[in-house]
Amino acid sequence: MPQPGEPNIVAMAGFVIFIALSLGITWVAARRTRNTRDFYAAGGSVTALQNGLALAGDYMSAASFLGIAGLVALSGFDGLIYSIGFLVGWPVVVCLIAEPLRNLGRFTFSDVVAFRLQQAPVRVAAAAGSLAVVAFYLIAQMVGAGNLIRLLFGLDYEVAVAIVGIVMLAYVLFGGMIATTWVQIVKAVLLLSGAFMLAMMVLARFSFNPLALFAAASSEYGTAVLAPGRLVSDPVDAISLGLALMFGTAGLPHILMRFYTVPDGRTARVSVAYATAIIGVFYLLTFILGFGAMVLVGQPAIRAVDAGGNMAAPLLAEAVGGQAFLGFIAAVAFATILAVVAGLTLAGAAALSHDVWVHVFRHGDASEREQMRVARGSTILLAVFSIVLGIAFKGQNVAYMVGLAFAIAASANFPALIMSMFWQGFTTRGAQASILFGTAATLALIYMSPTIQVDLLHRESAWFPYRNPGLFTIPLSFAIGIVVSKLFPEPAAVQGFARLEQQIHFGEP
Repeated sequence: MPQPGEPNIVAMAGFVIFIALSLGITWVAARRTRNTRDFYAAGGSVTALQNGLALAGDYMSAASFLGIAGLVALSGFDGLIYSIGFLVGWPVVVCLIAEPLRNLGRFTFSDVVAFRLQQAPVRVAAAAGSLAVVAFYLIAQMVGAGNLIRLLFGLDYEVAVAIVGIVMLAYVLFGGMIATTWVQIVKAVLLLSGAFMLAMMVLARFSFNPLALFAAASSEYGTAVLAPGRLVSDPVDAISLGLALMFGTAGLPHILMRFYTVPDGRTARVSVAYATAIIGVFYLLTFILGFGAMVLVGQPAIRAVDAGGNMAAPLLAEAVGGQAFLGFIAAVAFATILAVVAGLTLAGAAALSHDVWVHVFRHGDASEREQMRVARGSTILLAVFSIVLGIAFKGQNVAYMVGLAFAIAASANFPALIMSMFWQGFTTRGAQASILFGTAATLALIYMSPTIQVDLLHRESAWFPYRNPGLFTIPLSFAIGIVVSKLFPEPAAVQGFARLEQQIHFGEP
């Protein structure tokens, strides 16, 4: 097994090739990025297939490739709960969210929530929810990147995290959504190809019979690896995690932002269908990768390199294909992380610049030049923030950290999004209360959970016994929005509902 500090020449070559390709895309995109619509939404010119691939590329993050494979390798069957949870949210997106979102908004999901409500209060609250989601999602990507580069280049973890932040900053800063879209398309193709090749090489060791692979895992580690309960043993935690993963997909700001890159609502819906198919195939492969790493690499070797199990897939690549294949898979994983970090940073920058600066401080009256300047300044700020977070959360499993981001998205963004589109009585104060309560309550319960109190702060016990707060925060966020809207009715918001319904179905007049 490769040890940290042993440089991998093939991996280095793969990294250099991908970075050169992404910077080439950025150079072309920079020449086409002339205004805020180009920077945030690629000018609305992306096709359904392109956006489907980019959605898949944006969604299949370090948590998907590195984290889930690691969870399955260390915990067995229970790791599948993340694969299923990440996938089942997409029917919610295609049936409820995609077309209305494209027809109502311009750049961010805040455009939809604030459509018939008072702009400034709603946008401040929505930006807070978006930035909380982006922060936890960024943690996962940066932790995965730091471990990967540390394993393959022998660099310090902190230096590795800083390198990822700087490279990502370069092509978001200059290329915006056009560059990010094409980097995500390239990444999706590479990731699906790499995962398929790795899964086939694993199955070849077992006569292409998955049952033989599972039997080998059971023989070595006991039948418990094929049964639920090792990772999520509490039913409340399991239900809570499932709800967060399912509804969180429909509240992720960097995913919702992608629907504005297509020309109309129908194209948005079709692109989600493409993305769902691609993502479904990929998550089936991660199950093979996890059990393959468990059997062919071994749990002690995986934990020796990274306690969170995030390096299971790269170590499996080395076991079945040698250093050369490890280099290829590592380059694919690096492409995965860079593309997702870029999408997250762009979503965070849009929340700060488009929602807060333009609509709160400037009351919608800001020149294109000023908006671009603020957007790029926000991008730099978020890049620095992501590096700091990546260093602070060293050692956490990336799939688990993304699960917490989904809990915030499901509690803060999803309820307000649904109520703003489908409930006539929803008001400005209701939206504020729902978003801010969902964000604050989820963050508070995460802080009081074993994740922070026991794992990070090394205390003996936690104030809140469950690791996943979604079961409590999602219904409470809906309830708070409904109660506050009833207590503080808003006639103007009710009157605007007819216009909202018309635009949901027919697009902009």
